[in-house]
Amino acid sequence: MWFGIVAGRGPVLYCEKLLLLANFRGTVQHGLPLEIGETVQILEKCEGWYRGFVLKNPNVKGIFPCSYIHLKHAHIKNKGQFETVIPMEESVITEMTVTLRDWGTMWKQLYVKNEGELFHRLWHVMTEILELRRQVLVGHLTNDRMTDIKQHIIARLDWGNEQLGLDLVPRRDFSMVDPDEISVTELYRLMERRHRKREFPLQANMHHLFLQINSLLNCNLAEELHVFFFIYDSREMRPISERFFVRLNKQGVPKSPEKTEKQCTLFVDLGSSDLRKDVYVVAHIFRIGRMVAGEKKSVSNTQYRRPFGCTVISVSDLLTADCKDDHLLKVYSCNTESEWYQIHDNIIRKVSSRYSQIGSSTGLAVSLQLLHGNLEQIQKDYMRLFTRNVSITRRLGFSDIIMPGEVRNDLYVTLERGEFEKGGKSVARNVEVTVYLLGGDGQVLKGLVCSGSGELGADEFHSFVLYHSNSPRWSEQIKLTVPPELFRVTHLRFEFRHCSTKEKGEKKLFGYSFVPLMQEDGRTLPDGTHELIVHKCEETANLQDCSRYLKLPFSKASLQPGNNQTMKNSKESFWILSLLCSTKLTQNGDMLDLLKWRTHPERIMDSLTKLKDIDGSEIVKFLQDTLDTLFAVLDDSPQRYGLKVFDCLVHVINLLQDSKFQHFKPVMDNYIENHFAGALSYRDLIRVLKWYVDRIIDAEHQEQIQQVLKAAEYLFKYIVQSRMLYAAATAAQAEEEFRCSVHELFKSIHLFLSHQSKGISPVTHTQAVFLRSFPTVCCELLKVFSVREVANLARDTLSSLPANTHTECPLQAVKLQCMAKTVESPLYTNAESRCVLLPVVLHLLRTYLQEQKELVLCANILTSMLSLVHKDPNTDCVVSEEVNVIMDSLSGVLLRTILEVTNRPQPAATSLRLQYQDVTGEFVACLLTLLRQLSDKDYQQLLSRFPSKDELANFLLQLFTVFRILIRPDMFPKDWTVMRLVTNNVIITTVLYLSDTLRNNFLNEKFDFKVWESYFYLSIIFIIQPCLQLEMFPPSKRKKVLEKYGDMRVMIGCEIFSMWQNLGDYKVNLIPSLIGPFLEVTLVPQPDLRNVLIPVFHDMMDSEERRSGNFKQVEAKLIDKLESLMSEGKGDETYKELFNNIIPLFGPYPSLLKKIERETWRESGVSHIATVTRLMERLLDYRDCMKIGEVDGKKIGCTVNLLNFYKTELNKEEMYIRYIHKLYELHLKAQNFTEAAYTLLLYDELLEWTERPLREFLTYPMQSEWQRKECLHLTIIHNFDRGKCWENCIILCRELANQYEAYYDYRNLSKMRLMEASLYDKIMNQQRLEPEFFRIGFYGKKFPFFLRNKEFVCRGNDYERLEAFQQRMLSEFPHAIAMQHANQPDQTILQAEAQYLQIYAVSPVPDNQDVLQRDGVPNNIKSFYKVNHIWRFRYDRPFHKGTKDKENEFKSLWVERTTLSLAQSLPGISRWFEVEKRELVEMSPLENASEVIENKTLQLRTLIAQCQMRQMQNINPLTMCLNGVIDAAVNGGLARYQEAFFAKDYISSHPEDGDKITRLRELMFEQAHILEYGLAVHEKFVPQDMRPLHKKLVDQFHVMRSSLGIQSQEFPAYVRVSPLHFANGSPRTCRTPVPNAISPEGGRIVARRSPLSYPAVNRYSSSSLSSQASNDVSNITGQSESSDEVFNMQPSPSTSSLSSNHSGSHNVTSSAPSSNRDSLPSSSPLPSDKHKHSRENACLSPRDRLCSGMFPSPLDPTQRMMPFQIDTSLPRPEANLPSTETGKNIRSLSPMPTARSPQKTTAPPLTPSPTDCLPVGSLASHSPARSGSYSSGISSLSRCSVSETCGIELPPAEPPLPPATPLDNPVRRGSKTPPPYSVYERNNPRRATPLPHSLSVPPSADNPNLPTKPQLSRTQRIHSEPRHRLTPRKVSQL
Repeated sequence: MWFGIVAGRGPVLYCEKLLLLANFRGTVQHGLPLEIGETVQILEKCEGWYRGFVLKNPNVKGIFPCSYIHLKHAHIKNKGQFETVIPMEESVITEMTVTLRDWGTMWKQLYVKNEGELFHRLWHVMTEILELRRQVLVGHLTNDRMTDIKQHIIARLDWGNEQLGLDLVPRRDFSMVDPDEISVTELYRLMERRHRKREFPLQANMHHLFLQINSLLNCNLAEELHVFFFIYDSREMRPISERFFVRLNKQGVPKSPEKTEKQCTLFVDLGSSDLRKDVYVVAHIFRIGRMVAGEKKSVSNTQYRRPFGCTVISVSDLLTADCKDDHLLKVYSCNTESEWYQIHDNIIRKVSSRYSQIGSSTGLAVSLQLLHGNLEQIQKDYMRLFTRNVSITRRLGFSDIIMPGEVRNDLYVTLERGEFEKGGKSVARNVEVTVYLLGGDGQVLKGLVCSGSGELGADEFHSFVLYHSNSPRWSEQIKLTVPPELFRVTHLRFEFRHCSTKEKGEKKLFGYSFVPLMQEDGRTLPDGTHELIVHKCEETANLQDCSRYLKLPFSKASLQPGNNQTMKNSKESFWILSLLCSTKLTQNGDMLDLLKWRTHPERIMDSLTKLKDIDGSEIVKFLQDTLDTLFAVLDDSPQRYGLKVFDCLVHVINLLQDSKFQHFKPVMDNYIENHFAGALSYRDLIRVLKWYVDRIIDAEHQEQIQQVLKAAEYLFKYIVQSRMLYAAATAAQAEEEFRCSVHELFKSIHLFLSHQSKGISPVTHTQAVFLRSFPTVCCELLKVFSVREVANLARDTLSSLPANTHTECPLQAVKLQCMAKTVESPLYTNAESRCVLLPVVLHLLRTYLQEQKELVLCANILTSMLSLVHKDPNTDCVVSEEVNVIMDSLSGVLLRTILEVTNRPQPAATSLRLQYQDVTGEFVACLLTLLRQLSDKDYQQLLSRFPSKDELANFLLQLFTVFRILIRPDMFPKDWTVMRLVTNNVIITTVLYLSDTLRNNFLNEKFDFKVWESYFYLSIIFIIQPCLQLEMFPPSKRKKVLEKYGDMRVMIGCEIFSMWQNLGDYKVNLIPSLIGPFLEVTLVPQPDLRNVLIPVFHDMMDSEERRSGNFKQVEAKLIDKLESLMSEGKGDETYKELFNNIIPLFGPYPSLLKKIERETWRESGVSHIATVTRLMERLLDYRDCMKIGEVDGKKIGCTVNLLNFYKTELNKEEMYIRYIHKLYELHLKAQNFTEAAYTLLLYDELLEWTERPLREFLTYPMQSEWQRKECLHLTIIHNFDRGKCWENCIILCRELANQYEAYYDYRNLSKMRLMEASLYDKIMNQQRLEPEFFRIGFYGKKFPFFLRNKEFVCRGNDYERLEAFQQRMLSEFPHAIAMQHANQPDQTILQAEAQYLQIYAVSPVPDNQDVLQRDGVPNNIKSFYKVNHIWRFRYDRPFHKGTKDKENEFKSLWVERTTLSLAQSLPGISRWFEVEKRELVEMSPLENASEVIENKTLQLRTLIAQCQMRQMQNINPLTMCLNGVIDAAVNGGLARYQEAFFAKDYISSHPEDGDKITRLRELMFEQAHILEYGLAVHEKFVPQDMRPLHKKLVDQFHVMRSSLGIQSQEFPAYVRVSPLHFANGSPRTCRTPVPNAISPEGGRIVARRSPLSYPAVNRYSSSSLSSQASNDVSNITGQSESSDEVFNMQPSPSTSSLSSNHSGSHNVTSSAPSSNRDSLPSSSPLPSDKHKHSRENACLSPRDRLCSGMFPSPLDPTQRMMPFQIDTSLPRPEANLPSTETGKNIRSLSPMPTARSPQKTTAPPLTPSPTDCLPVGSLASHSPARSGSYSSGISSLSRCSVSETCGIELPPAEPPLPPATPLDNPVRRGSKTPPPYSVYERNNPRRATPLPHSLSVPPSADNPNLPTKPQLSRTQRIHSEPRHRLTPRKVSQL
């Protein structure tokens, strides 16, 4: 449940915190609905009701019951409009409440964004914070627990803010800091400290290893196990930790699982040096059972500890794990039991011959995790690990850092090895060692022998047993926790027993050893190895009285030379290793001698001398005793021992400077304050210290003196404390004596500090040593001297330093370090002393800042100084005076330093980069602190100090530049919003103060352009900076910012307007440079800001008009700025809605457009705004489309739209070229290679074949124009080749070849010719897919402007059908609605706030080109021109007009044919182009019937031809087509046509259709003839199993023929010609009778017809039946096509401009819903949506199917031509040449067919060239056909006669005809511009297209020309070319 805060406003009745207890629906009149968790503010109270409002919606006010809320105390800050309600509760609770509310909204968004992991983690953290919040609210916590909980809460809040990308919160003592209550420097340090802690957490010095044992897997011993873990250093070959002991039961799992301390441990106090590869966790496993595993039970029942296995894992393997990691460790056994002691070493070193694995599946399962940091903090941070007991396993010895108060008294004893005799045995003994700890009375001490952590102490310890070994090695460690007071009387006894393997299994004692724990002189047993004597003993009773053997020697080292009895047993020995870790006992005799100096006073000098050699850990253990001893000796004999004691004291003090012992400084401080009693010691300490200082300059060796000065801090602490003790005891006697001695001491110090050495000398180092400790010395002197007196001492000391020192002298940095510590000390905090020290500090800072040295230290000093400066009413005057002093001294140098630092490149090293960032940030914070403290009076005082206007202008320019740097996004980390807002607040305050200065000093004759420009630039950058865009903030954050600072953008905007108005006539000077910046400001979505700045924009336009009379400069600046905004990614959110941004600029409230309308330059202004608006539309569309991840049609279309705008409307060629290349990259990414080539061709056309030098641009190097154009040509050819547009490649290859030939570059010319030849091969040999085309309409206002309410035709991808295209479009526009009809949308849809897509298929309408009309041109060539360079497309829609005849639907079936004309041809620079023109034609039922029959006849012709030429692998398509036609005719297909259109009623009522009826009859007869011939062909190839079907088809054909009333010999003569004669036209056009019968076995007469007899749209046959018939079917046709011309049907995977034969449903849209157009009946034989006659449809090839999505027809009725009659009486010219009498229609004729001679030609069959139809004379002319552009890309250089090609014998040739006049400029009819890359070619010379000035390199007379080719330069060769070489036309045109 959420809680809120309530406080009063206006007439406040209550000012309390209010918690909502229940939801209130507000159903009463004027009720205010409330929900639990909302915060309300009370305005009034009346009889149990409150009136108020919810804080999140203050505009809605209402009443609510008092009982629904709970009041709590709060107070108000900043009463008024922006008042803030602050609850009177823990600030951490308030922060939790606000933060959790913000998190709640963002948490839900994580679920929506499918960020599941963060969603669940944040949920757990929020739940945890709520629980902690509850605990804090309850308040029943101790102070320590409350501190821990708050720290935990803050850590969780910071983690969540970081994960969610929220701001970093500055805190101090768990509370948020108000930036107004502290200085900016202090705020920066808080932010920096928290940022560093988060980004770069401190590396912990202490590490701990958590271990948990789970089980021993797959071990079938059936015996209990003991497992010992320890950490082992393989480099030093020793353990570094105690052992952790775990007992496992027979199943291999821990015993007592409920006791977690027996399963888990924490290896503590690991140092950083222990986290290495060669440090391992080792586990030794022992079994508890019989001597030999698996022996019979009857042998012995005694249990022994026997070695079993070992396992290891490196600590370095655990460094990367963040959580507890489970491991399964392999277990190894020792091959030789005697080497057990080193099995872990052998495993680590991989000496595999000495160990072997115990089972492949046996493993020890453990969990391990490394933890870092202080142990107490770890227990808080990892509470889940410590919820239950965990045993602590200590380190052997002390850790790297010894903490005071740590108590340890552990003695570790390791049983190393033994040497024993056989003892009369034939085999070696099985030795077991039993260890006892005995007291002075001989009794065993209970529970003090510990075999490992995790186990309680025992009374004794039993070692493991090695089988038959007289020299056993155990290396087993035990721990003895003996109290210090028992050490003197305690000893260890080791008993040795032989363990028998016989049935009794007895353990027989045969000897013992012992060792006392403390020696007679009071020292404990020294660390190291001890060889103990083994004493014989066979009876345990002999050991009862320990006094009997304690008198004996215990070790070989203690043997006396004369002890012969003991020497007899010296062959047997036992070795142990001891290690003492004690804070109470010592093993050092010198330390004992010093502490007991009174016992032997004669040894005191020797003891003092040896103190320096004692280990530091021994000294710090007895620190207080040592210090007491030293001062006691000093008081006893100061003259004799004073210097020696002083040196020892210095040694002890400096010992604490070591990092290992630095934590003992508080111990010494505590000793000084509470235990030190040397009241007279200060005299001797001052005397000896002055003695050392006086000898510094003359001393040869400075080491001891430096050690003394290094200890100066604590020496003065002792001096001051001693003086205070003396003064307290004597009522401040000898005060003057003490004061004089201190001043004398400082005089000596000043003398040696003022010494200046040449270079670096030892004295210089000594000076540096003293300066490091000097600030602490001053702090100590404050206890006995006044503040001003100490400040004077400090000032004199710092002033005594030498002014000039060597550059590399260490004193440079040390002086600043001393200054930094002084500034941070209490001495500087005091205002009285600060006045004394401030001049010294400022002088030193200024010196170093001017030299740009030691900037880090300077920044630290300045930051510390200014952290004390803040607004305090009590010290306001003092602070103001200090700030003025600092500003006077450092303002200029501080600005220069910031500029210098920020302009430096950031260093690469991480540490240096962080240091750089710190320096920059601290200097900036210092500047902001100073500026924030300045008042208006202070500003005037500061600016009045500049003697001249130039100096003032220089200062202002520097200040404005620094402010611009502070506004940069990279100035502070992105989550430092608090710091950024404070910075902006200081900047705006300063700018407002300085505005008057600009008006007063830099206007009129004193106008300074640089100052004013810098001022406006700063103000504009300030407004557009990201951290002030409040619209992007969450509501809660926006509310906080507005409450605290308001909208600073509006404030500075008003100031800009005011300053602009003051400029007057000087505005003109700023207009060119400020147009773009002001435009960027007006795009900020802040209404008030726009209201203020629109007049500024109007003034700019007015001034520009008055000055130059036009807007070209304004327009150019605006366009450049808009483009830069898009390229920089500006306005991602602001630019979502176009007119939401552009209308406020030129639209509603004080509209710029309205202002312009009142001006005299209205027309030019409106035109200017319209141009910029259109550019904005396109730029915003481009920006939105570029956000999409993958390339799609929107990106490409938007880029094309913008590209065209730059070219046509703006004429900015450089931007045009840039977007050409952007579009090119998009096409390449989408693998639209053809479109990519067309796109790059746009740039290619801008270039000429000249030597003009071009500068480096985009990815192009500096090169000549000729070279760049050549490079572009080759790239375009490559892309056309990848797109399989080889005809376009040929044109470019020819153009390049012409250039190479003109310059005699025959090598490249050869390559071009070879490439051209390969392209011809690809055209003939490779298959190209024919694409589908789709019409798509975008309707609705939600589409981008370049698509909105427009229709396009799109070229589909390979294999893409209508359904796939629809799905692709819907995926690109996921919010679009697919329209289910083809009707034109009405205004409702066009103006709807939605997206509607209307998609259907359309058919291409090729232009009338020669290639499509010529006979003999292979289908490979024709297919390219059917689907390329297409401008027009059409689709048909059937409908019924008039009354529908239910018996015969064909009577009223009309077709609506729509023809679409595009603005550009496809393919082009885009896969879709906009429809420019729409034409609508209605076809009558009669015309429709004729077209349907004609299309089916063409399909039959194609299939018959393919069958004859064996292009079909099987005959099924022909079979299905024949069956569909004949079966439909039998079932009433043609009969329905006869019934509908041949009836007398129809003929009489439609006399105008007589010719159409005759044509329909002819088409029926023609189809019957084709069917008869097709059946004959079918009979030749039909397989045997389909013969019955063939017979059925023949019978049905006879029935059909009879139904038509046609007899076998009743076909008209013009019909009885072979159908193969009419492959490219209709047989009805050939009116000349042919004397052969309709039969497959008929004569071989070939009749040729005019290629232009019928329109090109009627040419859908895939091959020429008249020239490509198969010889295997009949001998009627000419020679068959050669094998290499056979069509290869393998599809190509690459992008192609053609598509393969498609099968699938036909693209049919529903008919119009008008009343006079009925729906098409299902019984109609015409195709419908589902294709009723599926068998017929399956036979259709892509181009022989119906032409459109409705009723396709390859013939456009508007383009039908009358058949051309050929007169047989005319003389026949040469084959394939037109008659001379044809006149201007020469290309409309074709020669008459001639009879073929029976003589066969031996020439191979060749495909005739398209130029074969031209006159002979034309081949020698300079017509365009000569260059190949009239052809389809097939070379016309080698030709053959028609007789050679077709095998026809021709009569003698007639005289040659005069050549036809070629058309110079053939233009596509019905089109405004020619299609890109059509086969036509223009002869008119190209216009000179100059490149933008920025892309070309101006000619220079100094630079030599490019080297010319031998004998003739390129330019000369061009002009000296003897023959005219045509320049190819532009192959692409927008």
